[in-house]
Amino acid sequence: MPIKALHLCCKPGCAALTRDRYCTNHKQEHNRYNKERNDKEYVSFYKTKEWVQIRKIALARDRYQCVSCKRKGIIKQAEMVHHKIPVKKDWSKRLELTNLESLCEACHNAIEH
Repeated sequence: MPIKALHLCCKPGCAALTRDRYCTNHKQEHNRYNKERNDKEYVSFYKTKEWVQIRKIALARDRYQCVSCKRKGIIKQAEMVHHKIPVKKDWSKRLELTNLESLCEACHNAIEH
C-alpha cells in the first residue's frame, strides 16, 4: 500500500506536516472535541428554543459584530456566540447573557477549548 503524502495539519495556524488529518499535537485535542459532540445533553442544548433565543439576543446586543476583533479596532461580522465560561464547566451559566460574546469564526476557532 502506498504511503500517504505529507500535508499541513488541519488545525488553523498549525504548520506541522502530517499524514493524518491532524498532527500529533492537535490529534488529541480534536478527539476531545469529537467526544464532546457525542454528549447527547450537550449537543441537544444547542437545538433548544432557549438557546436559539438567547443567541439572537447576544448577537443583537453586540450589533452582529465580533467583540474580539472590535477590541483590536477591526469591524467584522460575528457568526458565533461563545460561552466565556464553557457549558461543560458550569451548566448553570449556559443561558446567562453576561457569559456570552459574539465572535467571528476565526476568533472562535482561535480560542483554546
